[in-house]
Amino acid sequence: MDVLTLSRIQFSINSCFHFLYPPISIGLGLMLVIMEGLYLKTKDHRYKEITNFWIKIFALTFALGVATGLVQTFAFGTNWARFSRFVGDVFGSALATEGIFAFFLEAGFLGILLFGWDRVGPKLHYFATICVALGAHFSAIWILVANSWMQTPASFHIEQTPVGPRAVIDSFWGMVFNPSSLDRLCHVTLGCWLTGAFFVISVAAYYLLKRRHRDLAMPMMKIGLAVAFPVLFLQLASGDSNAKMIGEHQPAKLAAFEGIYETAESTPISLFGWVDAKKEEVHSVKIPGALSFLMYGSKEPVVGLDQIPRDEWPNVPVVFQTYHWMVVMWGLMFLVALFGVWYWRKGTLEKKGWLLWSMIVSVLFPHMGNQLGWISAEMGRQPWVVWKVLRTSDGVSTVITAGQVGGSITMFVAIYLLLFALFLFLLDRKIKHGPEEIRSKPDELIYRNVYPTKGG
Repeated sequence: MDVLTLSRIQFSINSCFHFLYPPISIGLGLMLVIMEGLYLKTKDHRYKEITNFWIKIFALTFALGVATGLVQTFAFGTNWARFSRFVGDVFGSALATEGIFAFFLEAGFLGILLFGWDRVGPKLHYFATICVALGAHFSAIWILVANSWMQTPASFHIEQTPVGPRAVIDSFWGMVFNPSSLDRLCHVTLGCWLTGAFFVISVAAYYLLKRRHRDLAMPMMKIGLAVAFPVLFLQLASGDSNAKMIGEHQPAKLAAFEGIYETAESTPISLFGWVDAKKEEVHSVKIPGALSFLMYGSKEPVVGLDQIPRDEWPNVPVVFQTYHWMVVMWGLMFLVALFGVWYWRKGTLEKKGWLLWSMIVSVLFPHMGNQLGWISAEMGRQPWVVWKVLRTSDGVSTVITAGQVGGSITMFVAIYLLLFALFLFLLDRKIKHGPEEIRSKPDELIYRNVYPTKGG
């Protein structure tokens, strides 16, 4: 394979592995704010135990997220030097803002979150928890701003330099609020919240199934379901808004999502099926006219690939399948949450072994949805690395060889497998060990021991 293909494979491996951890950190950040907030409001020590337990898992995830994220930055310089030179003004401002508003905030308060329970007051500790959660969210905001600019570039002009063209930002806020940034930020953030919620649901279900920590597992389960169920509806609305934005600004991507080769009135939606790229046909179960209705509220045709130059087509079979499997993951999460809320309200959740097993497995669904959605979004943009401005083939470095990239891929895969095995080992130990139980002390005494007060 050539340097371009190998560099794309290497970057996709790095991105997919790194993207396992930020959604957990962002989602658990929200869950920690809710859990500790309930502890401060109710003085119920169970919420303190739950919060402490999830703080440890958050710290483990945060460490791996930072380590794997650094590799992404280096890859821009080693494998994508021409791309980095072209977007340096864009990425420089966005990533510098991330460093100021995200990393400093998150890292600055992380120590208080981890070690400050018996060293600072309750309000300060909760403030630190909120700041760490906000830091995780701010990091996602600026990464998504940079990536969204690549999808729908705005507020820039191109300058010719001695070493090649360069995009220069005309308006910082115009770059930030490019046509896709808010839709994509909302969609990704909701996916991260679902990741955190289903992580909590999965662990709570495991404890209920094993009949361990029941007095802690039930509050965990309620918090997880209380977050997951409404967020799933928000994600559905966000997906609809996102699709309309894509149809307006990236019609080739939407056509690939639904396998639309020919433009025609009453464009259907494909529920499931497969793409025959050679014959340019889609064999699927369709709902006639559904896509036109959802996009425009009429029979107006959705732009097909026949109106797009062939050299600008993405890989339709891959984009079609990843997009539809992402939708399937949403459906599975919805079913788990629906049955979970139903039997929780009936008070029989603990007796439904099949549902508890489904909940344990459901931790995978948001991760798979995140990965599949990211792949469909990024491959749907091809062959452009900056939409309609810079082709991917024009962004790769010219001084590296296929052998060098192939060797680095082998090294990365080996290291990532070891890191992932270590992550699963440590995570398994923490979950099996469970929360620290201190039920022997009354709530008020625990509160004073954890949060000393004057004269207490």
